[in-house]
Amino acid sequence: MNKNIILTNQEIEHKIKRIAYQIYETFVDEEEVVIAGIATNGSVFAQKIAAALENISTLKVSICEVRVDKQNPQLPVQTSLTKEEYSNKGLVLVDDVLNSGTTLIYAVRHFLDVPLKKFKTAVLVDRNHKKYPVKADFKGISLSTSLLEHVQVIFDENGDNYAFLS
Repeated sequence: MNKNIILTNQEIEHKIKRIAYQIYETFVDEEEVVIAGIATNGSVFAQKIAAALENISTLKVSICEVRVDKQNPQLPVQTSLTKEEYSNKGLVLVDDVLNSGTTLIYAVRHFLDVPLKKFKTAVLVDRNHKKYPVKADFKGISLSTSLLEHVQVIFDENGDNYAFLS
């Protein structure tokens, strides 16, 4: 299988910083923001955004891992924080790739049961193949691909991060 690199490690680091600044601008009037990442890669991406956000702002940043069953997204969504811990706060739901929108829309639906001050979404790669009316408020890159192509993001524990199209 041929790997076509669409984002290098340096480009991903730049996108993380840019998204962190956009989040800070959006939530500047808040004291706290919850960065909720969809497991597994979305969670890693969320942690990187949260670290960048803590470096540039005075916001209190909480991280929440969101587990959605990607084969059966209608099953209950699990979160590492309780509803009380993110209630009445600003929240950013994060995933690595927005493909059909299925995972993101079911995760969004979960958070709609709780009053939030502001609710935004962020993705590293937006593929423009949505089945649902969901959009990313903050995105690293928009990519028009064929349905046969697959985008994969690699977050390597050694820090060698990249995204490729296959």
